[in-house]
Amino acid sequence: MASLQNADPGLAIVLVSNGPGELSTWVRPLAERLHSLQPLRPRVPSSPASLQLVLVPCPNATGQEHRAAQPWQLFDRIVPARSFWSLLLRPKRFGLWPKKGIVVFLGGDQFWTVLLSARLGYRHITYAEWVARWPQWNDSIAAMSDAVRRQLPVRYQGRCRVVGDLMADLSSFARREAPLPDGEWVALLPGSKAAKLSVGMPFFLETADHIAKERPECRFLLPLAPTTSVEELLRFAGPTNPIAARYRSAVVDVDRDVLITKAGTRIQLIQEHPAHGPLSQCDLALTTVGANTAELGALAVPMIVMVPTQHLDMMRAWDGGFGLLARIPGLRRLLGALLTFWRLRNNGFVAWPNITAGRGVVPERIGEITPQQIATEAIEWLSSPERLEGQREDLQALRGEPGAVMALAAEVRDLLPRALPSV
Repeated sequence: MASLQNADPGLAIVLVSNGPGELSTWVRPLAERLHSLQPLRPRVPSSPASLQLVLVPCPNATGQEHRAAQPWQLFDRIVPARSFWSLLLRPKRFGLWPKKGIVVFLGGDQFWTVLLSARLGYRHITYAEWVARWPQWNDSIAAMSDAVRRQLPVRYQGRCRVVGDLMADLSSFARREAPLPDGEWVALLPGSKAAKLSVGMPFFLETADHIAKERPECRFLLPLAPTTSVEELLRFAGPTNPIAARYRSAVVDVDRDVLITKAGTRIQLIQEHPAHGPLSQCDLALTTVGANTAELGALAVPMIVMVPTQHLDMMRAWDGGFGLLARIPGLRRLLGALLTFWRLRNNGFVAWPNITAGRGVVPERIGEITPQQIATEAIEWLSSPERLEGQREDLQALRGEPGAVMALAAEVRDLLPRALPSV
């Protein structure tokens, strides 16, 4: 593929990623580190080098990742995922591109960065979490573990350096942000998509009410995903959601980003994204399954993971694919079989820390569970600081020693022209 030649004499560092998890746990920490090591636009407007972000198509992405990254003010240019193919075909549509640059893979399909680096004529480094798929086209490979390096053909192993797990740095990076007021904090993560929120909001609200009744000093926060809104949360917590009728709790007021239940429980909404700073300071998190269990694990936040399965019959009232599936006779048996298959594939676990460790690091509660049961268990954990600390240490051990972000930033710098100034 022919390289692109432009008039810009500078240099571009292009970070490539896909979904919200990778963006907040890999891209942002590395971007911050690169800015601290090297004068880069946009933070240093006079610099000949710039930091840029290209998002690639991904079925697990929201399509709004470019909007989430804009407030960080880390990138001179952000190309949304919907424009990726246009970028490959006609890069000049997006402005001038320097003759020299580096493409850094940080999530998605590794082949997209192979294509992009070839199209722009840039050098290419891949952060390989589990496998480096195209080592012949990588100038450098930064591996999460030595197992990645050993999988490479011998002739390419010299291009690979083990830098460690980028998420191991997440906790220390996050704790520098937005300190919470003193007190005992519990995070509520009911999900970000309608299918989870319709069950999660009423379930988690009632759970919080039970905890607050027994531990009135306890404080709660709920991170708002960039793909949802306060209005949507209220809709799922209110009478228009048929599942909410089965629970006693409800939101009666919203006061300056604080949800107030009819029992008087106050839940602080966190609208910043990612909410790693506040989350990292919580004593305990109550969460659904999904990528959030990986992020909580990386932040070393003790958690209880839950999947209430008693509302399958209510899904008939839903719109979209879930509503259609719910009308199929025998749905409960089908979904039960799918859940069993998932658990068997992952050694019986659904939370990422447990899947990774191959053992029960965090408690999973799946079945016809109640808010009272989860609240009782949460109170037992909160009443045992040594148990919380033990789970926190286990989660930290899964991620390994910090320092991967600095090591990867050093790998990127090693590919830069030596003439560029550094901080």
